Amino acid sequence: MPDPVRKLRVLMMVLGGMQAVLGLALVSNSVEIATSIWGEGEPNPWGRTAGEAHSGQVVLAGILVLAVAAWGITTAVKFPTRNPALRTSAFAYGWTALPFTVVFYQVMPLLGIAWLVPAILALVRPNQPETRAWFGGSGASPR
Repeated sequence: MPDPVRKLRVLMMVLGGMQAVLGLALVSNSVEIATSIWGEGEPNPWGRTAGEAHSGQVVLAGILVLAVAAWGITTAVKFPTRNPALRTSAFAYGWTALPFTVVFYQVMPLLGIAWLVPAILALVRPNQPETRAWFGGSGASPR
């Protein structure tokens, strides 16, 4: 496996791991997160506050984040098969990782800035000539 492909693989696993941590935090702390977003408010007639009522939306967001993390990690694990569709999947995952910069920036600005660099690298590395050659894509140089 060429060095740029190996680095892309590690990068995707790191991005997926960080997304998995974010997804688990959303799922496990859904009521606290929903309360911080929607406020405490007065309980409704059924005795639930606004945070409790919206915690299901936070859980859904956490499950979606976990699904994106699983996509990135699964794609990275399958790199040795050299399937050309994996390069496309890695490129699409890079575009999907980019919006997480805003989420991480809201949590902690330094984390958002630190996330931006790997997200951009996840966009650039699938299009490098060595990566295209490894996966046998268009414009690949024969080796």
